[in-house]
Amino acid sequence: MAQLASLATLIGAGASIYGNIRQGQAMRAQAAAARAAAEERARQLAIQNEAEARARRETLARTIAAARARFAAGGIRPDEGSAAALLAGLAADAAAAQSESEALFRSRLAAGRRSLLQPDLSFLPFVRAGQTFGAALRSLLD
Repeated sequence: MAQLASLATLIGAGASIYGNIRQGQAMRAQAAAARAAAEERARQLAIQNEAEARARRETLARTIAAARARFAAGGIRPDEGSAAALLAGLAADAAAAQSESEALFRSRLAAGRRSLLQPDLSFLPFVRAGQTFGAALRSLLD
């Protein structure tokens, strides 16, 4: 009868170890899917950020060209005095907007990133399996 109890303990430990390993595999697959989704979101955010930056550069170039044309049509040299200050101000405003956009982009990327303090859980099922096996061995030796 004692042999049946030992055999039942070993079968129970084996089933528990198998369950822990399957749980680990499922967790790794889920983590890989989450990682792929996060990478795709980061790629989409980068594309969107680049498109916005390109649109901002084009708008700035058109605005500066129009201002230069107006100054030249009025007989004002666009490279001197208040005209140059106005054009420099437009460029500075565009640079500030780009800086804010980059900060927003970085915060969006960081929002989708997991914390480094959060455990990966990929090794945890193996540790649990080892604990289960150790408990089964202790019960057999007692």
